Amino acid sequence: MSDRTVPLVDLGLQHRQVAEDVQAGWEAVLERTAFVLGDEVATFEQAYADFIGVSHCVGVANGTDSLELALRALDIGPGDEVVVPANTFVASALAVRRSGATPVLVDVDADHLLIEPGQVAEAVGPRTRAVMPVHLYGQMAPMRELAACCDPDLAIVEDCAQAQGATQRGAHAGTFGAISGTSFYPGKNLGAYGDAGAVLTDDEGLARRVRALRNYGSEQKYVHDEIGFNSRLDTLQAVVLTAKLTWLGRWNEERQQASRRYEHLLEGVERVTTPRVAPGNAHVWHLYVVRVPGREDILRGMAEMGVQAGIHYPTPVHRLGAFRDLGYSAGDFPITEAASSEILSLPIYPGITEAQQDRVVDALVASLEPS
Repeated sequence: MSDRTVPLVDLGLQHRQVAEDVQAGWEAVLERTAFVLGDEVATFEQAYADFIGVSHCVGVANGTDSLELALRALDIGPGDEVVVPANTFVASALAVRRSGATPVLVDVDADHLLIEPGQVAEAVGPRTRAVMPVHLYGQMAPMRELAACCDPDLAIVEDCAQAQGATQRGAHAGTFGAISGTSFYPGKNLGAYGDAGAVLTDDEGLARRVRALRNYGSEQKYVHDEIGFNSRLDTLQAVVLTAKLTWLGRWNEERQQASRRYEHLLEGVERVTTPRVAPGNAHVWHLYVVRVPGREDILRGMAEMGVQAGIHYPTPVHRLGAFRDLGYSAGDFPITEAASSEILSLPIYPGITEAQQDRVVDALVASLEPS
């Protein structure tokens, strides 16, 4: 990558800050050859549970598995429905489908692009077993409003993959529902050096069920009381996550500082709608998503000027071929569909410099100009 290129994400900066701790931790694992469910996994699980404020954290192989195992721990499966926002990464809906249940999609609010409680209330039916709010871009869905419109018998399964460290009225993402799943994909605010994820809950019974499900349905070696999965957090990745966790608060503060600077730089720029923070939320800016008309031309123009922007996400869930059988049509979720053609993710990460942000905004403004 050219020195003049501004990347969408720069993971090298984070690695250099934790490299010594990771190296020392990996050497210890290699010395003991404790590659699967080593002590480091339990150490990270406890540290992350303490950080979030829950009783149990169960490390799994990836974020998609975390959501599926959370649903299965609740005995959600064939014949059941789970309400999911149409504006999300495909993994949210895939986890529901993989559990055997049916995703029921709803639209989002226009200001924050988060699941809209009124739409959830209308979508709940006799087969609905759970609602899956997705904490998107770094801020939390409206949990108090969702709870108010949902029957107490409905499980809340939080998708926290983009909100590590985010809070709402002082409480962390992952502490509101019966159970939650998160991803530690490398680009997340807390990212591993490969795939990784975790399930979080205060319910000891649910935690035990997930621990068994992740390990071939077994709590005791060679005793398999149910069909399980091979979905365990790798010991080497646990070392990385423990090292990075000590930096997460500082890194989130750097993201917040960068978001404030973007807001200042983009103030008054016509045709650019900057993101809004919902009341009560402390946003951790996993992504900085603006809305612009003519997005494809702008994306191309910024790339020509050495700025890597991105799109999260260009195709709503109901327009993906994998979910064609759900029967939704174009126009069913107008806010999600309108946003999908305009959203543009600007580079944001811990350590992004003011000069880099200036280049990003200069490229964006220049690309807005008619050719």
